[in-house]
Amino acid sequence: MVITHDSFLTLHYRLGSSAGDIINTFDGKPATLTLGTGQLAPAVEACLLGLTEGAHQTFELPAGAAFGERNPTMQQWLARKELQQMGDPQETYALGDVVHFPTPDGQGQFGGVVMEVEAERVLFDFNHPLAGKPVTFEVQVIGVL
Repeated sequence: MVITHDSFLTLHYRLGSSAGDIINTFDGKPATLTLGTGQLAPAVEACLLGLTEGAHQTFELPAGAAFGERNPTMQQWLARKELQQMGDPQETYALGDVVHFPTPDGQGQFGGVVMEVEAERVLFDFNHPLAGKPVTFEVQVIGVL
């Protein structure tokens, strides 16, 4: 079977940059997903099109191609008072921590990385960790439906 725009897939994959992997399923359970549903970035999905069961390939995507460029407006200060209302009032924050926030509809989550910590506020970066970076995408296709 050949991967098309709406294929259901079982695969192992790794997404990373020169700084290391962000996602790597090769050491664990394979992922299952349907193309075209937003589970993978469009540029990453495009790499999969035309591959067949058993394929094992590595793709190098240029900076910004996979997850867009870094957007400075995605860095935002949040007051500690606001953070306490959303979660544990005793929570501490350190540079590089990933903090999960509820989506506005309460149905999901998104993460922000702590960039700066001040007495009354914390700066979070809500950009994708691979935004603006060259990305290595390695995939091993296990099954195609």
